[in-house]
Order: sequence, then C-alpha cells, then structure tokens
Amino acid sequence: MSTEYSGRGNLSFSLKVMWGGDERPARGPRPGLTIERIVKAAIKVADAEGLTALSMRRIATELGVGTMSLYRYVPGKAELVDLMLDVVYGEDLDPERDPEQEAELLRAGGWRAAMEEMARGVLALHLRHPWILQVSQARPIMGPSSIKGIEIALRVLDGIGLDDFEMMKVITLVDAYVTGTARLIVEAGQAAQRTGVSDEQFWQAQEPFMMRFLNDERFATLRRVADAGVFSDDDNGFEFGLQRLLDGVEAYVAAAVRDRAGPGGT
Repeated sequence: MSTEYSGRGNLSFSLKVMWGGDERPARGPRPGLTIERIVKAAIKVADAEGLTALSMRRIATELGVGTMSLYRYVPGKAELVDLMLDVVYGEDLDPERDPEQEAELLRAGGWRAAMEEMARGVLALHLRHPWILQVSQARPIMGPSSIKGIEIALRVLDGIGLDDFEMMKVITLVDAYVTGTARLIVEAGQAAQRTGVSDEQFWQAQEPFMMRFLNDERFATLRRVADAGVFSDDDNGFEFGLQRLLDGVEAYVAAAVRDRAGPGGT
C-alpha cells in the first residue's frame, strides 16, 4: 500500500523546517504564500483524494497559484510528505503543555488507561488521515511532533517496573497493533471504490461456493460460527485486541516487578 517513503528527499531541508530553522524561499516569495499554507493545502488534498493524487501541480491548483511558485518554498513532494506527517502527528498534542504535563494528565487513571487513550487517539488519527498508511516509515524522520509523542509515551510507562528497552518495546508493540488495525479498516473502506464492486456484490458472488463448504461436516465449527453472525458483525475487534494486548503487558510488568524484587521482595 506504500506509495511514498519518509526521509526520501532533502533530509536537511525537512528537519530545518520542522525544527524552526531558517528555511526561506531563495528568491521572489509570493505574498501570502508560506510553507505552512502549502503543507495545510497538501494535507487537505491527501485527506480527500489520497496520496497518489498529491502533486505540486494539484497543490498549486488548490492554492490558486502557479506550480513553479511552490518550488521556491519546498523542493518537492518527498519533503512535503515529511512536513505533512509532522503536522498531523502534532494534531492531538497541546502546544501549551510540555511532555511532563501531558503525561501527568494521561497517567491520572493509571498507565494502562493512558496507553488505551493514546492507542485510540492514534487509531482515530489514521482514520482521519488514511494517507499516512501509504507512507513507509522504515526510516522515520524525528520531527518535534514525533519526539514529543514518544517522550509522552515513555513518561507514561516510566516507573511501572519496565527497563528502558522494555518501555520502547511496549510502545512499538502497541503502535504496530494500532497501525495494523487501522490498515485493515481503511483498506476495507476503500475496497469498493478501488475495485468498483460493492461489499454486497463481493459476498454475493462467493455465497454459493461458501454454502457448499459450510454444509460439509468437515467445516461444522465454521458453520456454527457463521450462523452465530460473527461475519456480519460490524465490530472491527479493535477494543478486544487492545485489551488483550494490554493484559499481556500488565502480566509481564507484574512478573518483571516480582523477578527484580527477588526472593522475599514486595
């Protein structure tokens, strides 16, 4: 599903803009046009039409300017995608609060409740901006939003009984689960548009073949499950999976605390 790669363009340019470096147009800036406006327009286009529809020409049309004028501000699409990611990753972060304050608010109900809230927030972010899933982040750019988000998550887990390596592994684990679920939801929602075949038509075409096998005693359990209505259930299973994943983390934390306390420890 990936169509772009983070960090593929001029890495120095992207980082300087993200971190507030002096990255201004080299010549002839158009009055009223800024990198911020360009990035916002790009996000609007990607949200509505997907990342494959994103181009400098399309953004210029959205802004009502000439395509070449954009290149005075941004080298190209690759750098623009980096900037877009950092902006959307910062949507749920309060700029008025530092990571310690954010983590303290999240941890009011305990670390597990905080992880649940963050996981739900990341899922919602992906559903608002499904194009994020089209960007491979095997080599992620660490902009201010990403750095702040990781710091908050670490502070939420800090002191519960995990070492530094384990904290990062838990964050990575939860993120992988959320991203994977988001991908399934987004791809399912886009299937009809992508193929021209509705969900109803898709399953109707398979029904005669499915019924042939479901009436076979070898698949009696599957037939019972199907009759129970599990395949018509609209629940994507996110909450069930999230709770089971955190059950495992919680059990691991309890065991780690016991092991590190040693015999007779509390």
